[in-house]
Amino acid sequence: MSSTGDNAACRAQVQAVLTAFTDTPLPEAAVKLLDALGYTSEKTAHFGSSADSLLGSIEQFKPELGPINRDKIKADLWKSCAFLFQLTNDEIPSLAAGQSPLGADSKLARGQIESFVFLAIELQGENWSRTDLAVITREINKRFPMPAILLFKHQLPSPAGGRRAGGEGVSLAVIDRRQNLRDSSRDVINSRITVIKDVRLANPHRAHLDILVSLALEALGERRRPSNFRELYDAWIDGLSTQALNKRFYTELAWWYFWAVKQVEFPKGGGEDPTKRNSIAVIRLLTRLIFVWFIKEKGLIPEDLFERETLKGLLKTDPGAKPEDSSYYLAILQNLFFATLNVEMGKERKWAQDGGGMKGDRLIHSLYRYQELFKDVDAALGRFMHIPFLNGGLFECLDRDLSERDFQRDPELKALAVKEGNGWVLRVDGFSRRKDAQPSVPNKIFFGGEAQADLNADLGTRGKRVDVHGLIDILSRYKFTVEENTPVEEEVALDPELLGKVFENLLASYNEDTQATARKQSGSFYTPREVVDYMVDEALVAYFERHLPEAAERAANLCQLLSYTDEGNPFSKEETARLIAATESLKILDPACGSGAFPMGVLNKLVHILRKLDPDNALWRTQNREPLEAKLQLALASKDLSRKDTEIEEAEASLAKFDEDFADNRHADYTRKLYLIEKCIHGVDIQPIAVQIAKLRFFISLIVSQEVDPAKPNQGITALPNLETKIVAANSLFSIERPAQLGLRDPNIDDREKELAAVNEHYFGARTSRTKRKWRERIFELREELAQLLEEDRFLPEGAVRQLVHWNPFDQNAAADFFDPEWMFQIADGFDITIGNPPYVRADGSAEYLAQRRRLEASRQYQTLWEKWDLYIPFIERGYQLLKPGGVTTMIVSDAYCHAKYAQKSQIWFLKNARILRLDFLSDLKIFDAAVHNVIYFYQRADGVHHTPERRVHHETFGNVTTLPSDEQAKLTHRMFFPEETQHAGFFAPTLQIGSICYVSFGCRPNSDEKQAKGLFVAADLVSEMCDKEHPKRYIEAKDIQRWTYQQSRWLEWGTKRSPSLLARATFEELYEVAEKIVAADVSGAENRAAYDASQAFHSHTLISFVPWHSLDSVRNNSLKKTARYSGEKPPRPDLPKREELEATSRRFAVKYLLGVMNSSTARDFLRANRRSNIHLYPDDWKNLPIPDVSPEQQQPIVDFVEQILTVKRANPNADITALESGLDHAIALLYGTTP
Repeated sequence: MSSTGDNAACRAQVQAVLTAFTDTPLPEAAVKLLDALGYTSEKTAHFGSSADSLLGSIEQFKPELGPINRDKIKADLWKSCAFLFQLTNDEIPSLAAGQSPLGADSKLARGQIESFVFLAIELQGENWSRTDLAVITREINKRFPMPAILLFKHQLPSPAGGRRAGGEGVSLAVIDRRQNLRDSSRDVINSRITVIKDVRLANPHRAHLDILVSLALEALGERRRPSNFRELYDAWIDGLSTQALNKRFYTELAWWYFWAVKQVEFPKGGGEDPTKRNSIAVIRLLTRLIFVWFIKEKGLIPEDLFERETLKGLLKTDPGAKPEDSSYYLAILQNLFFATLNVEMGKERKWAQDGGGMKGDRLIHSLYRYQELFKDVDAALGRFMHIPFLNGGLFECLDRDLSERDFQRDPELKALAVKEGNGWVLRVDGFSRRKDAQPSVPNKIFFGGEAQADLNADLGTRGKRVDVHGLIDILSRYKFTVEENTPVEEEVALDPELLGKVFENLLASYNEDTQATARKQSGSFYTPREVVDYMVDEALVAYFERHLPEAAERAANLCQLLSYTDEGNPFSKEETARLIAATESLKILDPACGSGAFPMGVLNKLVHILRKLDPDNALWRTQNREPLEAKLQLALASKDLSRKDTEIEEAEASLAKFDEDFADNRHADYTRKLYLIEKCIHGVDIQPIAVQIAKLRFFISLIVSQEVDPAKPNQGITALPNLETKIVAANSLFSIERPAQLGLRDPNIDDREKELAAVNEHYFGARTSRTKRKWRERIFELREELAQLLEEDRFLPEGAVRQLVHWNPFDQNAAADFFDPEWMFQIADGFDITIGNPPYVRADGSAEYLAQRRRLEASRQYQTLWEKWDLYIPFIERGYQLLKPGGVTTMIVSDAYCHAKYAQKSQIWFLKNARILRLDFLSDLKIFDAAVHNVIYFYQRADGVHHTPERRVHHETFGNVTTLPSDEQAKLTHRMFFPEETQHAGFFAPTLQIGSICYVSFGCRPNSDEKQAKGLFVAADLVSEMCDKEHPKRYIEAKDIQRWTYQQSRWLEWGTKRSPSLLARATFEELYEVAEKIVAADVSGAENRAAYDASQAFHSHTLISFVPWHSLDSVRNNSLKKTARYSGEKPPRPDLPKREELEATSRRFAVKYLLGVMNSSTARDFLRANRRSNIHLYPDDWKNLPIPDVSPEQQQPIVDFVEQILTVKRANPNADITALESGLDHAIALLYGTTP
């Protein structure tokens, strides 16, 4: 690996070449840049400098493909181009050794697949998107048999704001063809293209220099530089991975977050618990600031608001020189957030009156504050004046007056409110000139940070110190892009998906049920893009199929439509119209949306579909305008004179807004997204801050689809919609009880519901503060009226009505304790698709979770809750409940759903009541960083009796699948949820379950009992390396045993005041003190791990004991009585086996024979197919293991094998016993009657 000095020299050389790029001919400048990175070759060819000559030469590599589509690659905008050189294995070894490739042939090796070709193209104009560059790269790569790497020179966008905007730049595009080098051009279509985009030639961004230098030959390879094509290509692709970039960024940001939470103090209106309050406040601050950072990429916010040198001249004190002051947050960020981005441009932006106190502008958040912190208040106002109004709710100050009605609605507010003058105020953000209302947010958390900070408690580490950098310092080191990456093209920059990855982990970090995982592993809770894309695609195919006539090619055409790389629209004009109508009427819900991975995945895919179906946006425009025209006609024909004028005015305003939205077809994606968000996509999450982040993803997506134009009002940016009635904070697992309506419903209810739906539409599109307030107030009025009508009509119980009335969608700090799609979204007939990644919370989670479990069970809203169910079980059923007939639900859940006993009720219920379209088993993959494996299901609300579900296993990588056997659903059992092959479901020889031969039990849990001695001691306190009076019992744990034997043991405290009487689980002594037994690890692995014990060792709960029943002869206790009973034992349990019979049976089996069977591959395969979990093997799993029921004579060869193995392993624990184990496997397979 190269030294820091080498990197610095390379960095300086790259920067020098970029600076000289403008004044150097393109081929020469491009070659110099590659040379600075360590790549050069004499192998070249003259393909000409015009687009036609270069393309003509390239076409000769594969003439059978015909001419390259010039329009598609915008060849008319190519100013010049050049074929630079080819890099082959002739040159790479020498370059890797730091030598010039002397003696290499200079002739182009046209057939050498394992090589690179480099080309350079200069483009006209500045609006070159990532997709534009990817299209050119893909089309050229279709013609070359080897990977073609393209360097583009072009003008950079010149948006409003930002002193460094515009100028010239370069972009580098690299295609990943590592698996497809010998395949046809068809495979190039599906390859991912990665772009280092918009590298400024003058003053390049630090992050771009870092990325380019990381690709230098001298910087590649941890131990040695790549010395051949394969190693070099792998190193380049790995170096361009956005995963590594995201992980590095998250690590820095997580350290900052854990540190910053301890440095700040926000007003108590955010919650009584200061730790949680400050955690949420810091996440909210981070949300707002990272959003600002993304839109800064559009040039909408001047960079100098984040540069210390500029701030020194703007503020009276340098934020870096006063690390404990809060001047930067108060003066710059609060004014930016609340008085700029949330206020319309123009005269409304002004300073509040001087001084504090109870002035008339108190709690008017549209006014700038803290004049005393600025050197020149007019200059400060000038900085903010040209920033556009964005709306959307993210930048609404959460401070507000409280009325008696507020306290009646939410009595908990009393504890959070503060008295100011004669009234009560909820201070959450603290945007106030009152010192006692302001937050403390020191400058050091933005600039500087802290060296060697102690975060061990947060990170679960010991003795570790880390350097925490200021947030602005961190953000400045990375390149951001506002355009979301796709599975087939990505920019080497932090894209908006990063928001989800960062915030879902940070949100989990203070949740009791997930904080341990969150603090140790990044990205543990965020669904990867390729998984989201797959689930969205399959759900949409199932939906669209219902809107198209039967046809053999229907499914294939839909897959082509959904593909990011397949081109064109495969459907007829009539089918296209149907699909667009189906898109407009589609209703999708993510009931646990988190930070918006699935809502954004749906949005991006639907926009992609509409681009293909309707490139000029005409059909989408017509489809969405028709309802508005019909609404106007209804208003004109209305006979209600009291409402007619208002209805006409509102209908005309809606049409005018619609026409304005669709006026410029250059913004077609904006109108597609806007109306898809309004009509189709809905989300729910129990965490209010997560809801804000999901909205934020939508906002960025809408902004990226607009062009900045300083000559137009608001810089040409349309204010963002209001999403409070599209993504809501609520507990989606609890519904409102709606009893069957026996009589006629009051028609006024229907009228109010229709009006509420219309008012919600108006609010969604409200673009000024005045109209937002108007429609918000009307929404409250209508909800009150509707609730009163429902109560009078007795359509809902009084308690349910009270719940509905108390829900406030505009309160960013609160979540409803119920979810009602009719009340919240005006959707009464269900959704077409429910999709998501529900939380994975164990049955023994926090007290809060346990309370929710009890409430769920008491609600009687679920039919699949059984035993110690985990939280995803009700989510699975809830997703199904919320569907329309024919709708599809898909979620990615823990693969414990395949094996856990508690899941069987859910499995059987869906087999009987749903159509199971597909199961995707992902047990071999690590989708998340958290220690959980997964399964994806697709259930349809339809009859499944004669349907044959698909069962697929993914191997090594997601999408690499094998199809498993299946049958008509009516013939299947819950075993269809087992991904393993089922050849061991039955054996051709008599067998007995091992639970009929041995008592099977976990060992003791040697930590203090939670009730009697909580925290008094832990296991380590009871264990000694020496045997003495206090530690008389030999003791082992799972870490001590290998297959067959254990090599080390320690000694357990026993017979004292604390052990065993105060142990969390003591078990009984006779379990261990038998002549011989077997112990097995409770963790599943590549092989079963069972060991022989004849030394009466005690063991922990990490091991499972197998004690022959006859060895426990006459032992009686409650543990044994739960499993079996002696004849006449009280109380009688005829359902349990008789102890006498079990003891007689166990005497027929040698313990070493049982051990041999347990460690065999046959037993391993059986347990894989029948276990509850992919991580653990539980006693109940083992109890069902069939043991060949053979005579002692037939057992003896197995015993002989086991004794040989034990002898060898005791002599040498590392001895190779492969041959012995193979012979044993063969002998055991014969006993089972199966083919070994």
